[in-house]
Amino acid sequence: MGKHIIILNGSPRLKGNTAMLCDAFTEGAKSVGHTVTRFDLQKMDIHGCLGCVKGGKDTASPCVQKDDMAKIYPVYKEADIVVLASPMYYWGISGQLKTAFDRLFAVAECNPGYANPKKRCALIMAAEGNSADNWKPVIDYYHALLGFLEWKDLGQVLAGGVFDAGAVAGQPVVKEAFNFGASL
Repeated sequence: MGKHIIILNGSPRLKGNTAMLCDAFTEGAKSVGHTVTRFDLQKMDIHGCLGCVKGGKDTASPCVQKDDMAKIYPVYKEADIVVLASPMYYWGISGQLKTAFDRLFAVAECNPGYANPKKRCALIMAAEGNSADNWKPVIDYYHALLGFLEWKDLGQVLAGGVFDAGAVAGQPVVKEAFNFGASL
């Protein structure tokens, strides 16, 4: 049975390296019967979390802020797998991805004790650097995040040495992204 996959694409380059990796991943996932919904966060009107802890009163619209997160919440709640996709910005995820991910707390507010829904997760990332030291901060953050959420890591596709938009084209990591999507 196919899985429901949501991709939160935090790249501002809609035809850049991260987008190309997301395209390949999606093609692979769909080739084996999965449903993939991708949100290109740069194109969306999403405001930062207010930290008000006043959400969770309406499961259909869990956050007190009314913006484009309303499009993401129902897909996120139904998703079996969450894919976090981002270029590396200062050894972390992009602001676009962080902003949207923070707002998912409103879904947890719908549950007793702010319990997060249990998900499986993957990371897709493109970066200029390509050394273990370069990847370490973001991989540490990713694993810590999943640990606190009690989510299962399905793996990562890391494309290093790809600063210019489109630099990932034709590289083996694009096939890796396809194969990863097809393997889920």
